[in-house]
Amino acid sequence: MAGTTVSRTAHFALHRRPLDAPPAPDAGPGSAGPASAGRFSNAPMGPGSAGPKALFAFRDSWIGALVPKRWAKRAVTRNAIKRQIYTVSQELQPPLPAAAHVVRLRAGFDRTQFISATSGALKRAVRAELQQLFAQAAQ
Repeated sequence: MAGTTVSRTAHFALHRRPLDAPPAPDAGPGSAGPASAGRFSNAPMGPGSAGPKALFAFRDSWIGALVPKRWAKRAVTRNAIKRQIYTVSQELQPPLPAAAHVVRLRAGFDRTQFISATSGALKRAVRAELQQLFAQAAQ
């Protein structure tokens, strides 16, 4: 989430962070630099290490989905939305640039309009909005 917001729709936001970006500085309470670095830190780990380790092993387009319970109460709905995110992102022509991308659900779909958690209408609405989100990001 440390990257920039590339595009937004009514329900989704797309965040992008270049793979070669420097690690974000630790500004949280109790952070005293590399000595307090945890297991998942970008700080050098142990003697003889040359510097921060790369977050990703190779340069490619990485995609992640963030679907909070706040906006999709049922697990079946969250999973259906995540599947749509991954499917639509794989079908993109041209594909996303080499970077880390996160698609975040930022508002809930109206449960009175989409009664079933896996209805065809909900899937079509999610798919159409994701295609719009990725089209805005390509511009």
